[in-house]
Amino acid sequence: MGTAIARRFAARGNLVALADLAGSNLEAQARALGDRAAAVPVDIRRPESCDAAVAAVLEWAGRIDILVNAAGVWLEGPAADVAEADWDRVMDVNLKGAFFLIRAALPHLPRGASIVNIASDAGLVGNSGAAVYCASKGGLVLLTKALALELAPRGIRVNAVCPGDVDTPMIEFQAARYGNGDPEGYRRALLAHYPQAATARFITADEVARMVDYLCEPDAAPVTGAALAIDFGVTAGY
Repeated sequence: MGTAIARRFAARGNLVALADLAGSNLEAQARALGDRAAAVPVDIRRPESCDAAVAAVLEWAGRIDILVNAAGVWLEGPAADVAEADWDRVMDVNLKGAFFLIRAALPHLPRGASIVNIASDAGLVGNSGAAVYCASKGGLVLLTKALALELAPRGIRVNAVCPGDVDTPMIEFQAARYGNGDPEGYRRALLAHYPQAATARFITADEVARMVDYLCEPDAAPVTGAALAIDFGVTAGY
């Protein structure tokens, strides 16, 4: 999703800083977007790394108008089997990291800036067997709402996008890790929850990117503190 979002902003002529762990394919992703993109190594689990990443972006671009928190990790399984290290990893990436990256950027965001957090449908409703992930994304949704109120007097908007299952490498990881040797069956089980029945499909990263793009437009000025579901109606009810 982060790649699709970066690609969309770069196509509009924005300067785009891609931030990810050093040693990922970050440099290649930035090169693919051309000379208006930069790779910024960051470990969002560490507040000092978030501070350094923001400083690097300011040195390169001179300003920050949009911040998108798209990093995320998945964990599923019985709550009784969750180790403390698993809890910490999910919370550090999905919630703590988003907060501290925002904190680092806040002194530099101008009036009219937009923050978008990629949450999840699992931040809106509970998913059996995914308690830790739900807790992290539910926390991100309420963090979004609290910051929207706090930053409204400064003219800074904060919103959350809450996708369902998106056709990204995370789905492949989930199916391989938790599919009990039947990744295709795992995917079918996910789609079975969709109200579209036989025509159900996964969301695309580009569909999420279009929503993020809209939320950062001046036309979206009234939209702040929202948690917008992109989930084919999965969270609408039963």
